[in-house]
Amino acid sequence: MKKRKIIPYNPKLKELARELRNNSTKAEIILWTKLRRKQMYGYDFHRQKPIDEFIVDFFCRDLMLAIEVDGYSHEFLEVYNKDVIKEKRLNQLGITVLRFSDKQVLKDTENVLRAIEWFIVEFEKENE
Repeated sequence: MKKRKIIPYNPKLKELARELRNNSTKAEIILWTKLRRKQMYGYDFHRQKPIDEFIVDFFCRDLMLAIEVDGYSHEFLEVYNKDVIKEKRLNQLGITVLRFSDKQVLKDTENVLRAIEWFIVEFEKENE
């Protein structure tokens, strides 16, 4: 059995993560209805998961996969730059980040789900 990597997190982020779960965007709610209860190939996803000094929208430890759903604020340079730093740090921890816009999730849910499924299929091929 593969040893599970310890993923650091800042306990101070727990309360903010809870707040974010209670105030999800419409796009996050739609995606969550497809990811929760191990509906995606039996993988367990969590919402608003603190990792290191960040909170990711969705996370699956077994896949080492974070999924981010970006609203309009991510179009601002300041927020975009924070996203770049966040993604780089997550990658250093061995976590792959899939990023979708609110618009993609709301208007093209099927292709968003296909992209996640493609990641899972490729992950399973590599880890057979």
